[in-house]
Amino acid sequence: MTRIAAVHGALPPNRYPQSEITEAFARICLPPDADRRLLRRLHAAARVEHRNLALPLEEYGKLDGFGSANAVFVETAIELGAEAVSGALEAAGLTAEDVDMIMFTSVTGIAAPSIDARLAGRLGLRPDVKRVPVFGLGCVAGAAGIARLHDYLRGWPGHVAVLLSVELCSLTLQRADATPVNFVASALFGDGAAAVVACGPDRPLPGRGDPAEPARQENSVTVVATRGHLYPGTEAVMGWDVTDKGFRVVLDTSVPDVVRAHLADDVHGFLGDHGLTTADVTAWVCHPGGPKVLDAVAETLRLPPGALDVTWRSLADIGNLSSSSVLHVLRDTLELRPPPGTPGVLMALGPGFCSELVLLRW
Repeated sequence: MTRIAAVHGALPPNRYPQSEITEAFARICLPPDADRRLLRRLHAAARVEHRNLALPLEEYGKLDGFGSANAVFVETAIELGAEAVSGALEAAGLTAEDVDMIMFTSVTGIAAPSIDARLAGRLGLRPDVKRVPVFGLGCVAGAAGIARLHDYLRGWPGHVAVLLSVELCSLTLQRADATPVNFVASALFGDGAAAVVACGPDRPLPGRGDPAEPARQENSVTVVATRGHLYPGTEAVMGWDVTDKGFRVVLDTSVPDVVRAHLADDVHGFLGDHGLTTADVTAWVCHPGGPKVLDAVAETLRLPPGALDVTWRSLADIGNLSSSSVLHVLRDTLELRPPPGTPGVLMALGPGFCSELVLLRW
């Protein structure tokens, strides 16, 4: 089985309380005489207390279009990506030359050459490293990325694979858009990055003994199985409208209803195929999609009180980082050390509309 050797998160240094972000957004995006009550109410309801941003707040008003915002994306993604990958490799006891494949995912900016290519020389990756840049998965990409690393390492069991996610959601800010969906997006989403180092079953972790004994290795977790599911007829629920001003968020109010309609059957069927039920799961690693989505997840799966506490804390502390968020939640869960040998579930939802489930063994 694939072993997750390390997870490392990286955040930009510009950190602000939610109330300060709310007022800055109002100054940039609303007329001076506009009623701010709806904006303030939606920002308060997001249950986000702080967020880290790619730029200082006063710099956002100077962005004059998609080109300038995307230039900041490329520059910042390289810096945060290098920090995340270097930190994860160090924690795993590996070097950049050990990496056989790197997957990069983001949905908040574009680059050609891709960010992984721009990082290769800086990090010291081998010239023959396999690269897989991925765009379009959105919030689900953290879970889907781990699933695709697992697929790769089943075919190359002696290899090391890295997943890098960088999401700079604040750079998609749409000025002169006073719609409730833009208010909600501006309330929830933050900026950050995360990297996962995974090893195939034939690749021993440095200083950790026999690779055939992964469940007893400190701070190591194995991937047992994965499953993705597209929900027909839900393509318009979440995503981007690509305009001449950049990415304009699509976020339908029906997202919690879609979760209630589909997630329970997916999770119960997935666990059942491995002889498990939700009662067997000792830790839930859930993407912090927002309060209504998390309430829907807990309700439809009938999770016990506190099951999503790590996710709620992540939402409050850094907001929703799109694909990077579930990886931050995974890192925080690993630090709590769930009971060794017990099952865990990592899950995320995203554009498509879709879910991705990863069965873990702590």
